[in-house]
Amino acid sequence: MRAPMTLKGSVRLRAELDELKSVRRPAVIQAIAEARAHGDLKENAEYHAAREQQGFIEGRIKQLEAELSHAQVIDVAALNAGSKVVFGAIVDLADIETDEEKTYQIVGDLEADIKLGMIAISSPVARALIGKHEGDTITIDAPAGQREYEIVGVRYES
Repeated sequence: MRAPMTLKGSVRLRAELDELKSVRRPAVIQAIAEARAHGDLKENAEYHAAREQQGFIEGRIKQLEAELSHAQVIDVAALNAGSKVVFGAIVDLADIETDEEKTYQIVGDLEADIKLGMIAISSPVARALIGKHEGDTITIDAPAGQREYEIVGVRYES
């Protein structure tokens, strides 16, 4: 099964991949060459740090290439799900007890970033939301116990 990904997430991840390949990879190769020029590699911290950084960059490039090649890119703006929560939905939730509001977008696993309010389709919160409608109440098991939220808004934007 192909993993779903929003069009916006696909564009963002392709930009990251381009930056890794065209900016960060050449920079780390240059750093390794400069560190090599300093002589003895056994005790050369700059060399070891640059090699470690190169490993992270190459690993991320491989991960992004693999995920992007197998992703099912979905244009969220083209979805016509109305008030029903499906992949790509931006959902406004209100905590029943505190009236505190939160907004999340349900996205693919690779593009999820809780700091940006983007939660993975595989997360417990997203699984509780999928298939529900505006006005429904959901219960989420949180570390502090169960929390009840009302779905106050559902929208789809590109």
